[in-house]
Amino acid sequence: MAKKSKKQEVTELKTAPEASEEVIEDTAEEVEAKVEIDPLTALQNEFEAMRTEAGKNWDLYLRERADLENARKRNQRDKEDAIRFANDRLLKEMVPVLDNLERAIEHAAQEETDNQGLLEGVNMTITQFRKALEDFGVKAINAIGTDFDPNLHQAMGQIESAEQAPNTVVTEFQKGYLLHDRLLRPALVMVAKAPETGTEE
Repeated sequence: MAKKSKKQEVTELKTAPEASEEVIEDTAEEVEAKVEIDPLTALQNEFEAMRTEAGKNWDLYLRERADLENARKRNQRDKEDAIRFANDRLLKEMVPVLDNLERAIEHAAQEETDNQGLLEGVNMTITQFRKALEDFGVKAINAIGTDFDPNLHQAMGQIESAEQAPNTVVTEFQKGYLLHDRLLRPALVMVAKAPETGTEE
């Protein structure tokens, strides 16, 4: 009899959770049946959710449109810069030719010869050359007498000068040039510095 009672207890324990689950399921169904959702509230909740989603989508649309516009402007600017500075390499090669012509004029002017016709011809060539470079946007940098600017000038050394203010360009070895406000070639210059004050014996 004791064995049977144990078996009965085991079967009762096995069936007890199933019975409790059925009770829980019944109570949940009863609760759902009792709680009635108001259709107007459900529609309002759905409308608010859709409104929030529409606001997010509109914000994303505006951001994407702004990014697209910025990319278009950036591409247009890059294209214009590429066109403006396309001749950069060619003009860098042409500037030394102008330097040599100017040196030839300076050298010929120092010597007393009867080559006035030749000098005039070279001067006219230089004038035409400068005008052609200006048409392409090349401008000479006026360095002498200005303050030293590392963005425009390349210092070859310093000269003590009491007449010029310190950090002023005194001598120019080679002219510098700009191409549409962009540096094509820096000017090679000497810069003034204050004279050293020492005791003289």
